[in-house]
Amino acid sequence: MLIALYPWIKAFHLISVIAWMAATFYLPRLYVYHCHVPIGSAESERFKIMERRLLKQIMTPAMIATWVFGLLLVLTPGVVLWSQGWWYVKLISVLALSGFHGATSKWRKDFLNDRNRRPEKFYRIANEVPTILMIIVVIMVIVKPF
Repeated sequence: MLIALYPWIKAFHLISVIAWMAATFYLPRLYVYHCHVPIGSAESERFKIMERRLLKQIMTPAMIATWVFGLLLVLTPGVVLWSQGWWYVKLISVLALSGFHGATSKWRKDFLNDRNRRPEKFYRIANEVPTILMIIVVIMVIVKPF
């Protein structure tokens, strides 16, 4: 059954990944800008709304969809050759990306409660983490180096 739906599952998995990654790139960038506005200001409250909407309406649903479609792909016979190492590196990278997602959610709560203690530079550096993980995942899936 899954093999017949494979192209559709793969397409929806890729769509979900793109949405998740776009939001994952943007949320830390919002935190960079949020660091510059005074606590309690109209700008700060606007950032809180933008961050909540991005996380709750785009990023988290896209992550869930990515996992659901990804698990369906894994369950499709012949898609994953379990003896190849690329699959495990990809899985570890996706788990790390999911952990990063959790961290960005915690950081949002800090901003929401006006308790952010991290400097702008922290968020600028953190913004590079999903890029590195994305590069690893794409290379593992496309090149399958081992």
